[in-house]
Amino acid sequence: MNIPSELKYTKDHEWIKIDDDIVTVGITDFAQGELGDIVYVEVETLDETLEAEEIFGTVEAVKTVSDLFLPVSGEIIEFNDSLEDEPEKVNSDPYGDGWMIKVRCSDVSQLDHLLSADDYKALIAG
Repeated sequence: MNIPSELKYTKDHEWIKIDDDIVTVGITDFAQGELGDIVYVEVETLDETLEAEEIFGTVEAVKTVSDLFLPVSGEIIEFNDSLEDEPEKVNSDPYGDGWMIKVRCSDVSQLDHLLSADDYKALIAG
């Protein structure tokens, strides 16, 4: 299982890459494996400002639909448009081409509450 140490994670199985006040968000390798083949990614919240833990979109797999939760408060400034035509990128490259959104974080102190790679490993180990 791939869990890059330079990223942060949530209990909802999302990963976060931090670049100053801009954070890139996607779902983890573990999450995409549990969901199975991703067939659709929907983000209707582009250019909206949401609070941490609010739903920013959904990911649809062959057998289920899952909500996507925003890990930090802020404005959603970018959606990975390539996922509209190739949602399977979430399966094949969850930490690279399969990223979902970029957020301008309004409260960077919230980043301190995210899980480290080791914490996330412990969470999914059960």
